[in-house]
Amino acid sequence: MKHAEGNPDELKTKFWKALADSSFLFLQNRNDSSSAVPMAPQLDKDANSSIWFFTHDKSDFKDGGPAVATFQSKGHDMFARFDGHLVRETSKERFDQFWSNFVEAWYEGGKDDPHIVFLRMDLGTAEIWDGDMSLLNTAKMALGMYVHDEAEEKHVKQASL
Repeated sequence: MKHAEGNPDELKTKFWKALADSSFLFLQNRNDSSSAVPMAPQLDKDANSSIWFFTHDKSDFKDGGPAVATFQSKGHDMFARFDGHLVRETSKERFDQFWSNFVEAWYEGGKDDPHIVFLRMDLGTAEIWDGDMSLLNTAKMALGMYVHDEAEEKHVKQASL
């Protein structure tokens, strides 16, 4: 793990909690920015090296491959960009674990819709920013005072998820 500033373990823990509390992230094929779309990640608290997605057989992700995700927490105090590799998930148990009415609403044929593609993103490295500014830094910003160094202390440039 490489990092310049910040506590990587603390930021990773905060990242996973923020991602679990959010409904969406932005996913794109690594070399195709036009493929970027909001997606609903499916998380397993015991599998912190993968994220799952339901998609359609006409989506840009149907064939898997290298991908990049960007994330902003609900409170706008956690930001992350991470990469990984999309592969088709074949586990029926995993499929059933993540299936819900919210997922079903996107597929006319329900669980048996022939157009469903179930993907797993095996995670690589991440860049994480903790945007939770202290009251003192917020006051400094309001007065136009320099806060860059304090903000950099909460930034992990590269970490394995």
